[in-house]
Amino acid sequence: MNVVIVGCGVIGQKRAAALGDCQLVACVDLVLEKAQALAKLFPGALAVTNWCDVIQRPEVEMVIISTMHAALAEIALAAVQAGKHVLIEKPAGRFSHELESVMAAAENSNALVRIGFNHRYHSAFRKARELVDEDALGELMFIRARYGHGGRIGYDKEWRAQPELSGGGELIDQGIHLIDLARWFLGDFNDVQGHAHTYFWDMRVEDNGFLLLKTARQQTAFLHASCTEWKNLFSFEIYGRKGKIDIQGLGGSYGTERLIFYKMLPSMGPPETFQWEYPLADNSWGLEISEFIDDIRLKRQPAASIQDAYSVLKIVEEIYRKSHYDYRP
Repeated sequence: MNVVIVGCGVIGQKRAAALGDCQLVACVDLVLEKAQALAKLFPGALAVTNWCDVIQRPEVEMVIISTMHAALAEIALAAVQAGKHVLIEKPAGRFSHELESVMAAAENSNALVRIGFNHRYHSAFRKARELVDEDALGELMFIRARYGHGGRIGYDKEWRAQPELSGGGELIDQGIHLIDLARWFLGDFNDVQGHAHTYFWDMRVEDNGFLLLKTARQQTAFLHASCTEWKNLFSFEIYGRKGKIDIQGLGGSYGTERLIFYKMLPSMGPPETFQWEYPLADNSWGLEISEFIDDIRLKRQPAASIQDAYSVLKIVEEIYRKSHYDYRP
């Protein structure tokens, strides 16, 4: 499959490295040197600064968009209208309304749209999904999760701190993954409570977001996303009537990825404990692309859909509204 990558920063480079048998035919970035550096790794790939120059080309079959949030939906709409399959990095746009035209265009096209919720494809989460689907936990009750980093010098001057480009702060950055994962296990949330606030960083977007989300069955997700964590942290716990899953780490600076399954005994008391560790390199990017290629081949709607991104952004926007943050330009 012939692929164009728009946005050749860190994420674009990860996407390129995970393409497998796909052919990268063009690299697009506003900074030509970035596009050229990535194109050099893929013989025959073009390096350009204007995405309009390449997405209309007949040989292009898939467009991967890994730009700043402000450009995601615009490029996705043009790619879908050109009949190209699209993988959009999360959050897919700054605001939910930016996705409405993309969804409408996709409904009138054979093009498929997948959202880059790559955390679903981490080894621990694939194992967790397997355990939940096997009913190892019984009826799910609630989720408790935290995701945080500590920023870096100058973090409050980067594009993520500019609401015109990002659409928000930590909630729309790392918090998006927590909300998506919680929805993946518990389903839709119809009761959205929470709070966003800027405690430390001198910027116009929030550095912490706290969420309390409930389904119609009162299953609850308590989530906290933070860029004042100082020591990188990822923790995701799923509680069922028959046991608990505890996922810690994502590899790298977040620590070794591991899953512990606590299985309740008939007598209760200390549970049986099973542990899996995943010390190898993160392969979620490759698995995600591979599944998208299968989606295209089988003409099936992707599991991580643009509707999922729309629902997640609606939750983020509700927290911003409740917290009196209005990031609309």
